[in-house]
Formats: sequence, structure tokens, C-alpha cells
Amino acid sequence: MAPLDERKGVWKSGRGKGRATPKGRQYEDGALADIRALLGDAPRRSDLLIEFLHLIQDQYGHLSAAHLRALAEEMRLSQAEVYEVATFYAHFDVVKEDEVSPPALTIRVCDSLSCELAGAQQLLSALDDGMNPDEVRVLRAPCMGRCDTAPVLELGHAHIDHATVAKVEAAIAARETHATIPDYETFATYRAAGGYDVLTALRGGSKTPDQVQDEVLESGLRGMGGAGFPSGKKWSFVRAADGPRYLAVNGDEGEPGTFKDRYVLERTPHTFLEGMLIAAWAVEATTCYIYMRDEYPAVLHILAEEIAALEDAGIVEAGYIDLRRGAGAYICGEESAMIESIEGKRGLPRHRPPYVAQVGIFDRPTLVHNVETLHWIARICREGAGVFADYGINGRKGMRAYSLSGRVANPGVYIVDAGHTIAELIELAGGMAEGHEFYAYQPGGPSSGLLPASMADTPLDFDTLQPHGTFIGSAAVVVLGHQDRARDAALNMLRFFEDESCGQCTPCRVGCEKAVKLMQAETWDGALLEELSTLMVDSSICGLGQAAPNPIRMVLKHFADEV
Repeated sequence: MAPLDERKGVWKSGRGKGRATPKGRQYEDGALADIRALLGDAPRRSDLLIEFLHLIQDQYGHLSAAHLRALAEEMRLSQAEVYEVATFYAHFDVVKEDEVSPPALTIRVCDSLSCELAGAQQLLSALDDGMNPDEVRVLRAPCMGRCDTAPVLELGHAHIDHATVAKVEAAIAARETHATIPDYETFATYRAAGGYDVLTALRGGSKTPDQVQDEVLESGLRGMGGAGFPSGKKWSFVRAADGPRYLAVNGDEGEPGTFKDRYVLERTPHTFLEGMLIAAWAVEATTCYIYMRDEYPAVLHILAEEIAALEDAGIVEAGYIDLRRGAGAYICGEESAMIESIEGKRGLPRHRPPYVAQVGIFDRPTLVHNVETLHWIARICREGAGVFADYGINGRKGMRAYSLSGRVANPGVYIVDAGHTIAELIELAGGMAEGHEFYAYQPGGPSSGLLPASMADTPLDFDTLQPHGTFIGSAAVVVLGHQDRARDAALNMLRFFEDESCGQCTPCRVGCEKAVKLMQAETWDGALLEELSTLMVDSSICGLGQAAPNPIRMVLKHFADEV
């Protein structure tokens, strides 16, 4: 046997050849000090990872490799986990060691359908050519929920409606890069008018949760986020499971053409908040999570202020309402992806079952509602089921907020009887925009595809559009004129889905990309596109991939002469 000091293997010589540090990238003391200063005394919980990434992004304008390493060290997470979350969301700018950080100012130009119809591509090109790239970064971005004032862009955190190059230059010169907070009904005003009296009475035993649930069911209220599930029934599913239970508000209004939730929250936030607290009382939720999209900085400010007012008034305990900020991921509008994001992860939809009513946030039963639904719950509990149930036209029941944009004279949110036809909505909006004749319309966001003007008398509501191969969704209605092409609108929609696919499942990830390539051909291969559509619908994990082919199928069905 060889002498001990001549043997090979794991033995070290003792002459300095061992590692002085653990394997992997090491954090820097200065970066760790930065992170600790930013986080302050906040708990280092993993579900707060996205909130902490926002803090770094807001402070430094990007996420440097050094700060990501330090954040991982401070939170006792792997660097891989922090990196994969940071790179999943569009609003985080991850800068590697050998890369240059982005300019201090970023302009995001919306290129979704309403803005594209209003000249977004020309605006994007003009800004790209006219701005100094060392000082200003110009990016294309998905819908910002301001389709009624298209084209729209975001300068820092300030939105410019009906945007032009001149408006952008003036805003830069004036350093107007922060959100403008609109006038809205504050807590004091709402409380003085009897706000939260119903919530207080319910907490005092005026009615049981079953009685309130029956009243909501009697009203006919269905989920306004798009699924249309009877709102009261959700409560019984969640209450049947053992606690603790949670409530999650889906405020990630990312469907292009939709802006109704922003309309409500920028005017009457407390009607929504009281509805949320009533629903939370009904299911005995221990925490309410509000997941609000990052594209709504004014709403985030309003909610933070008014939640603090609720805490000061003793209506809720500190921390009972947990406001979470999205980071630019459309897929987080899907409820299970939203829950993943609330938990501090990538927004990847979950396989179901189990459903979130049984296994939701932190694997606990979770009631999920959207903003408009909770707004109506508050009004129904305050004014009775008739405030909703007594309305409706063309054989429909209830009220609905239609987000109407595109080639109409007066785009905006129209809160009217459910069952309005597109012809009636156009009339409410003052008719078609000057120089345009009605040609086609999107009844419920890109997921719903396009319908021709010949179907102008179909009521736009739950269950009325399914026989035609589409649905109302979030009532994001975009009108096209005779100078527009349905095939171009459909391509815009598929490009959106291609960008926003989370990439988890192959049918959606690859299918959207292949569809965009096929749709760019002068003549569409209808048989191949239909085969691709069938594959995506049958095998995608979530609604994004399942609904993405609708624009393709609607064009092939109703606008075949274009392709």
C-alpha cells in the first residue's frame, strides 16, 4: 500500500487547495446591506419575494445580479429560485454581471388591439427614432387597461392618454413620471353615507352567512371575471372545507380591452372593499389578499391609503387585508396562477383538481372573486337582490359593465342592463367614430375572437354567445370599422397570447408561436390552422391556450374572404 501522503482522492494537502467559500456565486457585503435597508423589519417570508423584488426595482431601476444574490442570502432561498421568479415577470429588469443597466426612464407603449387601431405602431416607431437610447428606453407593452383613451403609453409610472410624441416630450421635460391620483370617494365620505353599516350589522348577527348567500343567489349575480359561475355557490364550497380559509381578489385585469375594474376602483373603492369584507365574513376568511395589476399605480395608491383608513377606524385589524402588486404577467389573471404569484412564485397555472376552493393559498380553502363581483355583493347586501335582479333586457337578467373601445365615438365603461347588443352599445356610445362604418367586433376580449357586423343583434351576456362558438368573458368589447381587417386584429390577439403564454405546457407555448407564423401568410392554411387549434384546445393546461385559437376560428368562419 502506498504511503498515506501519496494516496489520491478527497484528501487535501493542507497547502491551500481547499475552498475558502461554499460553491456558487457569493454575495457582496455592500449589496446585502442595501437589501437589509430596503426590507427593513419586514418578515423574510418567501411569499413576499415579489414584493421585495418590486422594492429593489423601484429603488434602483433594475435588479442587479449582486442584489439578487444578496436577496437570496437574506431570505434563505436558493439563487435559482429568486432568479427564476424575477425573470418570469415583465416588469422586472434583471441585469447580469456583464450587462449594462437600462436607462433611468422607460416608456412602455401599449400595442393591444384598441391602441393598435389608434396608431400605436406609428407612435412606437416615432418614439424609438426620436429618443436618445442612452437616456430613454422605448418598449412595446400589452394592454394597460386604458383602452378608452387609446393610444396609451406609460412614462415611468405615469400614463399618457391619447399619447403623442409632443405629449411625451412635454412630460419628460416636466419630469411627470408618477401616477396622477384621481378624485375618489374616501373612507370618510363613504362612512358618512352609511358605508360599512351592513358589514357591522352582519358581524353583529343581523343575518347568517346562509341568508346572505341566498340573497346573492336570488339576485342572479354571476362571476364577472369571465367564468360566470353563480357567485353565492362558491361560498358554500369554501365553507364546507376546514379552516383556516382565505379570500383572494383577482384584480389582475389584464384581458386586452378590459378596464371596468379600474373604472370602479378609481371612483368608489369602498363599495368594493365592503363587498370583499362581507364575502370574507361569510366564509370566515382569516386574511384577504388583493392581487392588483402593476399597470394600475393609481389604484394601488388608493387601495393602500384606504386600507390604512380601515385599519385606523378599527374596521379591520392591521394586516387583515394584504395588498399584493402584480408584476406584468397576464397569466396571473387565471386564479391558480394568481395564487402561485401571491405565494411568491412564478405564475404557473395549477393542474386541477383539486380546485382552489379546497386547496388554494398555502394549500388552504380559498374564495376567489373579482372586483366587479364584490362591488355588486356590497350593493345587493345594502339595497336588496332587486338592485341587480330587477334589471336586464332582451331576456337577460342583471347588470353588466361593458368596456367599450375601438371605432366608436365615445369609448368608455357603460354600466347598463345585461343583454345589450353591440348595436345598442354603439348607439349608447354616440355611434361609430367619424369616417368609420361598423364591420366587426370583439365581444369579450381576445379570448372571444371576432364576430361580424351581421350579428349585431345578439345579446352580449352569459350563455348567449356560446352557440356561436364564443363567450362574453369580461365584456371587453372592441369595435372594428370597415377600414380595418379582421385578420390583422386576429394576428394582434395571437401575438399577445404568444407573448403572455407562461410556457408551462407545450401546446400553448409552441402552438401560439406556430399560429402567429401561419397567420402571417397572405393565404391562410385553414386545415392546418384548424388542426393546430384543436390540439391547443384539447391539451392546454389552462384557459389561455384553450381560448387562444378562438380568433383564428372566428376569422375562418366569418371572414374567410380576407384569408
